[in-house]
Amino acid sequence: MATFAPLFKKRVEMPIKIIQMRRYILSFICLLSLSVFAFSQEHQEPPSGEQPANEEHGQSADAHEAGCGPVEEHEFDPGATAFHHIADQNIYSIGPWNFPLPCFLYAPDHGWSVFSSGKFHADSHGNGHVAVDKYVLVEGMVQRIADPTFPDGEVEVAHHPYFQKVKREDGGEKEVASICYESKLYPAEDRSTADGGLFGGGITSFYDFSLTKNVTSMILIFALLSWMFLSVAKAYKNRDGMAPKGIQGFIEPIFLFIQDEVAKPFLGHKWEQYLPFLMSLFFFILGLNLFGQIPFLGGSNVSGNLAVTMVLAIITFLVVNLSGNKHYWGHILWMPGVPAIGSRFSSRPLNCWACSSSR
Repeated sequence: MATFAPLFKKRVEMPIKIIQMRRYILSFICLLSLSVFAFSQEHQEPPSGEQPANEEHGQSADAHEAGCGPVEEHEFDPGATAFHHIADQNIYSIGPWNFPLPCFLYAPDHGWSVFSSGKFHADSHGNGHVAVDKYVLVEGMVQRIADPTFPDGEVEVAHHPYFQKVKREDGGEKEVASICYESKLYPAEDRSTADGGLFGGGITSFYDFSLTKNVTSMILIFALLSWMFLSVAKAYKNRDGMAPKGIQGFIEPIFLFIQDEVAKPFLGHKWEQYLPFLMSLFFFILGLNLFGQIPFLGGSNVSGNLAVTMVLAIITFLVVNLSGNKHYWGHILWMPGVPAIGSRFSSRPLNCWACSSSR
């Protein structure tokens, strides 16, 4: 009887835990379904022949009354809508709510402007109703009016931007937003980017050093991971020699898999030296990707940003090449099995890049 009671208790508790787990899964599915339903309702087009009573129609009417003419209405584009929601905006949107973020903007002809993006009074689509020091908010992203006739300070502008296609210097086309103020359209410029015009960017009239949605997401993930690993470290200290429990039991298999199946086979006998860097990259990227998959938490696309990917790649490149031994550099500079001297020198840059990216 003494041995039957614990076994009976264990068999009774197991279905209860399974039922509780099912409840958690069903609750998560319900929340996910509600968020998808809300997203579809937000962009649902009105029936034909009826005037939409939503905010966008009100903005179009206000812009028409401002004297710049009616705003051209386009058909619903799911691709453009998706890119709008994952863009690196200057506001953080959770469902229909927009949370302002701090703006640190610099223009050579004006100097620094530091304020909250709440000053733009953005609507549900991220379009601001107020211009601040010639800065405006267009679809959640700060742009600047370079026209010297546009007034400084805070001025009220039309509720909806006008988009026009203009030709670039390379012959292509790009869409430029214009802001209506006192019956006149003022073209706005995007923030400066360091792509050299490769992706349609370049140096403009201002530089944006703000805490955007991607930066805020990285700060949130950093804080969450810090709390999680400090809690796991505390659990190992307080439960020395005991079986892992809670979040400790969740992290330990993942950590051991990366350690035993990735670090030890590929990094050699000095794997322990590079394990903190490897784990930091792995959990940082994993946390950002999982966080970005939750549609009702802003839809951040941090790892899809080329700037973030480039910085991580440069850090990895430096760590790999500055820590390489003679065998590593022997394969980079004098590849074995390549007979022609010309082939050795011609393929060195490509081999160096391939070895760095694979590690």
